[in-house]
Amino acid sequence: MRFPSLLNVTLVSIVVAGAVAAQERPARQVPPGVKAILDIPYVPNGHERQKLDLFLPEARAADSRPLPVIVWVHGGAWLGGSKDYCPALPYVRRGYAVASVGYRLSQHAQFPAQIEDCRGAVRWLRAHAKEHELDPERFGAWGGSAGGHLVALLGTAGDVTAWDVGDNRHVSARVQCVSDWFGPSDLLTIARQSLPESRLAHDAADSPEAKLLGGPVQQNKERAAKASPITYVTKDDAPFLIVHGTKDDTVPFGQSEELARALKEAGVEATLVPVEGAGHGGPAINTPEMQEKTRAFFDRHLKRQ
Repeated sequence: MRFPSLLNVTLVSIVVAGAVAAQERPARQVPPGVKAILDIPYVPNGHERQKLDLFLPEARAADSRPLPVIVWVHGGAWLGGSKDYCPALPYVRRGYAVASVGYRLSQHAQFPAQIEDCRGAVRWLRAHAKEHELDPERFGAWGGSAGGHLVALLGTAGDVTAWDVGDNRHVSARVQCVSDWFGPSDLLTIARQSLPESRLAHDAADSPEAKLLGGPVQQNKERAAKASPITYVTKDDAPFLIVHGTKDDTVPFGQSEELARALKEAGVEATLVPVEGAGHGGPAINTPEMQEKTRAFFDRHLKRQ
C-alpha cells in the first residue's frame, strides 16, 4: 500500500500523479466478509466530495458489542486524492468499522472547509452510531500526509466547535486516538525545516499551503496558525502515534518532532516513530513493522478488554 504524496514539484504534477495513481490502484476493492455502504452524504445536498464510505463486518453475532471505528482521511496536498483509496480496510476483519472520508479540496474551498468536513463526517458517524452498531465512545482517526494534518487537527482541536457547521452540531467531533503518518503540523515553520533537496518551496505563492490558505503562508500568519494542529495542543488531547521518515523531502521530519514534543510537554501520550532514511510515504514507511505498530496502537486505545 502506498500513501499519495502530499506535495510534488508543481501543482499540475500533483494532480496528474494522483490521477495516474488512481488508475493504477483499483478503487474500492472490498475484501470478502466486508459490507460496504458507499457515498453516504454526511452533508445533505452538499458538495459531491462531502461523502463517506462505511465498511462493516458482513455478519455479526446477535450479542456482539458495538464496533470501534477507524476514520481514514486521505492525503493529496489538500488538492487531490480520494476516499476510494482506504488502507484501513483490513481493520474490518479485525473487528472494526472503517469510514473513509471525502472532503472539499482547496480548489473547492479554502481552509477551514477541509476540517469542517472531517468533523462533520465524525459527527454524522456518531449521530448514526446506533443504526450501524458503532461505539460512539471509541473513534480513532488515521491519515497520511495532508490526511495526517487533518487527523492531527481532529486530535488537538477537538473542542474547536467554531468548525462545527451544518447538521449534528450537538454531537461531539472528538476522537479517542490519532495515527498521524507524516502530516504537516505547523505551517509557519515547515519551510525553514525543509531539507536542502526539498521538492517544494512551502512559503511560495503557488504552494499547496498557499492554495489551502488563500495566499502565501508568511503573508497569512494568523490563518496559517489556525490551520496548524500544534496551535491547539492541550493536556486533554487524544493520544498520538506519529510515523515519519527522517529523509522526507516533502513534509520535513521536523514537523513531527515539533508536534510530538508539544504533545509530550502538555502531558499527552505521544509516540513518534522515526523511520530512518525513509522519504515521503512509500514502501520504506509502510513496512510490516509500522503496520503492526499501528494495529497495536488502535487495539490498545479502541478495543474493549
